[in-house]
Amino acid sequence: MSLKRRYCSLLFSAVIFVVVIIHGFSLATYPFQRIIRETDDAQRGSPGGAAAHPVDKLIHGAKQKWEQLLSKQVYHLADASREYRRRRGRHPPPGFDQWFFFAQEKEAVIIEDLFDQIYEDLSPYWGMEPKAIRRYAQNSHLRIILRNHTQISVGHTGVNWLETWMDMIGTIAERLPDMDIPLNGMDESRIIVPWEIMAVSRAKDTALQWLLGPPQAVDQYMTLLDQEEVNEYISPTFLGADKPYWEIMRRACPPNSPGRTSNITHLNFTNPPPEFFNYRSFSNTGYIEDLEWSRDPCWRPELQALHGSFIEPVSTSTTHELIPMFGGSKLAVNSDILIPPAVYWDDDPTYSGGKDNHGGPWADKKDIVFWRGIASGGRNRRDTWTGFQRHRFVSMLNGTQVALANGTPFGPNFRLPDYQQHNALSGLDDTLSEFLNNHCDLGFLDLCCFPREKDENNCSYTDAYFSLLKGMSMKEQYAFKYLPDIDGNSFSGRYRAFLLSTSLPIKATLYKEWHDSRLIPWAHFVPVDSLYMDIYGILRYFIGYKGLGGHDRQAERIAMDGKAWAERVLRKEDMQVYVYRLLLEYARLCDDRRDNLAFVGDL
Repeated sequence: MSLKRRYCSLLFSAVIFVVVIIHGFSLATYPFQRIIRETDDAQRGSPGGAAAHPVDKLIHGAKQKWEQLLSKQVYHLADASREYRRRRGRHPPPGFDQWFFFAQEKEAVIIEDLFDQIYEDLSPYWGMEPKAIRRYAQNSHLRIILRNHTQISVGHTGVNWLETWMDMIGTIAERLPDMDIPLNGMDESRIIVPWEIMAVSRAKDTALQWLLGPPQAVDQYMTLLDQEEVNEYISPTFLGADKPYWEIMRRACPPNSPGRTSNITHLNFTNPPPEFFNYRSFSNTGYIEDLEWSRDPCWRPELQALHGSFIEPVSTSTTHELIPMFGGSKLAVNSDILIPPAVYWDDDPTYSGGKDNHGGPWADKKDIVFWRGIASGGRNRRDTWTGFQRHRFVSMLNGTQVALANGTPFGPNFRLPDYQQHNALSGLDDTLSEFLNNHCDLGFLDLCCFPREKDENNCSYTDAYFSLLKGMSMKEQYAFKYLPDIDGNSFSGRYRAFLLSTSLPIKATLYKEWHDSRLIPWAHFVPVDSLYMDIYGILRYFIGYKGLGGHDRQAERIAMDGKAWAERVLRKEDMQVYVYRLLLEYARLCDDRRDNLAFVGDL
């Protein structure tokens, strides 16, 4: 090795080391810094001063964020390229100009921030060799193969996901380079990489930025063989359900996080655990102020006893190795690469209500919180069902169950909020059950007990708490103002339809999706904590309680703004634009010359 190359190698290693240290520290401390900053900003800009209701402040702050986002829209290739370089720290990939013109042709809103999820997902793969990425992808049991603008598939899923993803990618295949796209056909996300490895991988991404100058740029992707050096491939180890999912997951958490360092000792599920009240650590107001932090299990150790994904998933097949895999949703601890879920592209009326049916005028809707679904979320058993999220949500909005809990701090599977702790939630008393009976209509179509019993839809250990109700089509559900969307085995396939409707989505989830960087809580939907300790305060604010007027106009405004925005950024055309850009970036990562692959035609 020459002296010059040895010097460059040592310098590069030093940069990596420094970035890992800085990056690791920032990851471990990030949530606390961010929540304080955003809370202060919201308070400084809140309408009505200190007397304003906390939700007023959150809505006002969200509106400001949306206005700031809209101000970043670009209309010319040179501006889009400049914004890319400023935000991403490197040149755009080859084909960026054609992508831009395609986005314009589809009348897409071009704001660089709307594509942040792509770069969060792909960042750690800059720490892998391109050859290794290709090998893993080419040996995936479920994948789409793109060669010379033609695609074929390998494997199958129990539902039509593969065929639907094939259809979606097929609409842009003629514009894409060669690649293999490995897919996750399960509800549950798969890739759980230890935090220490992820920190190093992301730091390599940072260190590799701006090592390329325009004279060195290459604008053509490599051509791939049908199968490359298969004999050198080592299969990743996938872990099954031989130990609690939390034990598999926690290695992905920062070293000093509660998810990594603590165990919830209450795992017998006899009574609701006291950890319900940990939600106070995440909000000064009693409502969600930082959605990303509030749904990160690394900072919510109580979720191991209060969410089906951690109690017992339906399926468990995870790896601690960083390998490429595309899927429709993931937890904050997962490293899967997000693409639009097949159910959103498919437009099945079961999940959408029909292509052109999104509900009538707000004033014609019933002042009701409406939900129908199955008791999914994992394998709920006789001794664990009380920890499952859908059971808890239905119970907490059932007036009869809340009335039975009157005089005690909890019901069979929930705790009531301590109103003395949050003035925002005060004012609800023993008439709460009557309020819920008047304004809530929620119920199960199938109790999904495990193992299944003789009467398959019923469940002997929960029959005392839940009665099966008749189903209702999505287009009929649009007759109600408030439509909750609650995690099942992973994300809920109805969320996009709710956003496009004239009703107000109330969203409780731990799962991330492709569109997260496109939506602003309190501007386009109402976020709810996954323990639902804030749900009564939210209903009181919007609907009103005991003669106190609600905020119907604010509810309508969020519903209409969310619908209008979804019609601009969550269309099928927007999925095409997003996936086109995602796959250009992924193809660059898989290319042996990726450090030189760049679009510099505007310079």
